[in-house]
Amino acid sequence: MATIKDVAERSGVAPSTVSYVLSGSRKISDETRGRVLEAVRELGYHPRASARTLRSSRSSVLALAVPREAGKYRAVDGRFAVEISDAARVHGFDVLLMTDPDGVRGLRRVAGSGLADAAVLMAVEEGDPRVRAMTAAGFPVALLGHGDARDETEVPWVDLDWEAAVALAVREAAAAGHRHIAFLSSAEHEITSRRGYALHGLAGARRAARQTGAEVTVRASSEDPGVAAARVRELLAAERPPTALVVQHLIPLPQVLAELSAGGVRLPEELAVVPVGTIPDESGLPELPRIDLPVSRMAAAVTGLALAAAEALPPSGGEPAESGPRHELFEPRMAAGVPIAPPRTPNAH
Repeated sequence: MATIKDVAERSGVAPSTVSYVLSGSRKISDETRGRVLEAVRELGYHPRASARTLRSSRSSVLALAVPREAGKYRAVDGRFAVEISDAARVHGFDVLLMTDPDGVRGLRRVAGSGLADAAVLMAVEEGDPRVRAMTAAGFPVALLGHGDARDETEVPWVDLDWEAAVALAVREAAAAGHRHIAFLSSAEHEITSRRGYALHGLAGARRAARQTGAEVTVRASSEDPGVAAARVRELLAAERPPTALVVQHLIPLPQVLAELSAGGVRLPEELAVVPVGTIPDESGLPELPRIDLPVSRMAAAVTGLALAAAEALPPSGGEPAESGPRHELFEPRMAAGVPIAPPRTPNAH
């Protein structure tokens, strides 16, 4: 049976590095992570093999809480669910998907019944009641996303730095010559629910407006592509219309762009569009300057943190485990290849 030392030797790294890759507890380069995971697959290494015999009470199941309404599908949720399942399988864990919109009731049932050893919570709201309930129950969780509430600082979480991401997109648009920029933020219900990414995105737009001196007009988005497109058309009908549009986490973006084009809006000649928080290799989205979510890296990190919180992973190469929650903000990057088109005339409007 393969050991962690075998994996380390095959991938040319130290045993502690193998453990960091599997737990997501430290930043490891994509190249090194790829070598380690390839060695894990080739050798058939199962890090939980010994722990399973010593801790028969463990379920080897990770709960994934994704609140959703029936009939509504978000591609980003599905992508994260698949990536987290893949990351959990590396550790010998299965994933239990929980979609109850309330969330607290189902998590309490899981925590009390031993159905899972830990949980990953998605769609995190500021002051999320699921966090408080699981903290009170002593059930280990890790968050995919974060707000600013105190209870969220007491549990591990990972997130894209949404404030920095929106600010980067606005700054890049300003650097391309755009002085009138519109920010189509997260949907109204996401702002009302105080989802962390929605609030941080708004803060990023405000910050970039101060930094660049550009005029940044903010409008809430909508899950309805017709409504979202109508709001963009209203912006374009203003006395000083935007020449660039930064869009955060808009699921029906392809439909919105199609409606705008059908209505006579020339993209990017009349309006440069910069999406923030897109899925890598997303089908149906035209080639645009964009900031992608680092889905694979975030999924691996949050899975490792959840299992480490449950003490389900072996110590890192014999080193003492770090105490306390760990938090990781992923730095945003503009995708390579497609520059932001400048306005038709410099300093137009």
